[in-house]
Amino acid sequence: MNAAGRLGEGVTFGINIGAPFADRMPDPRRLCDLVEEIEALGFDAMWVSDHILLPKDVHDCLVFLSAFAARTTRIALGASVLLLPLRHPTVIAKSVSILDHLSNGRMVLGVGVGGEFAEEFEACGVPLKERGARTDEALEVLRRLWTEESVTHEGRFYPFRDANMLPRPVQPGGPAIWVGGRSDAALQRTARFGRAWLSYLQSPDRVAAGMETVRGLARDNGRAPEGIFSAILQFVCVDDSREKARTTALHEMNRGYGANFEKVFDRYVPHGPPDDIADNVARYREAGVRHFIFRPACPSDRIPNQVRRIAGEVIPRFRTSR
Repeated sequence: MNAAGRLGEGVTFGINIGAPFADRMPDPRRLCDLVEEIEALGFDAMWVSDHILLPKDVHDCLVFLSAFAARTTRIALGASVLLLPLRHPTVIAKSVSILDHLSNGRMVLGVGVGGEFAEEFEACGVPLKERGARTDEALEVLRRLWTEESVTHEGRFYPFRDANMLPRPVQPGGPAIWVGGRSDAALQRTARFGRAWLSYLQSPDRVAAGMETVRGLARDNGRAPEGIFSAILQFVCVDDSREKARTTALHEMNRGYGANFEKVFDRYVPHGPPDDIADNVARYREAGVRHFIFRPACPSDRIPNQVRRIAGEVIPRFRTSR
């Protein structure tokens, strides 16, 4: 089984280097160096988040994943998550297929509907109210283009005839689809299309309940529920001082997103000494989470230190359970 296929087998761990950056985007060459180190440290996956237009520096998700594919050999590579309704699915099908070839079958495609920043939808010519329906149709298009010859699609948003996309991905059927989100629609989308449900800012109880819903919906859709697992994206800040960790992470998140995370921070953002982070991981593991994506909530120049502390002081406590 390849790196992408092993995600969710036991408990696995990834790192997200994501937009927006509260300060300036780091030098991309230094990020590539960091990705090599992330692989050497033993992480299972490297993830990149996605936006097109924000008030802060943002990168291009698929361009960065291409660079990371060229600088790594083992680690799985994924989008967490690509805002699928902002692009035509035929273009995404092609780009992701080629990325799967560049990485020798290590791609995972996390998708979401977005919507937090209405301006980027307007700039891309996509009505915000259509983002869910466009995502559902796009997911159908992706799978068909990755598996069928001469595809004719009679859809509401993306109709086309006699399309044969070559080369198809290295992974049979194409990269796994992970569906991000917290809404009922995201759970339904996971049950129809997803290999994993990727939640965020959710309590362990809500994660467990959400997966029960997904599995029931999967049965209704004729899918085997045991083929779907739970993953979570978590902002995190490791510091021997809980107070310093809280100040750093909250400041970074508020600046990066132009929002106030004060009300939800203590419930959903693990911060403080490694013992506290490990306790948080254990609670979510008990709730059924099988892949953790850690996103360091700190200034960009401190990300390497956060990665090393997570790799050296948190993850080893869980490796024996794999």
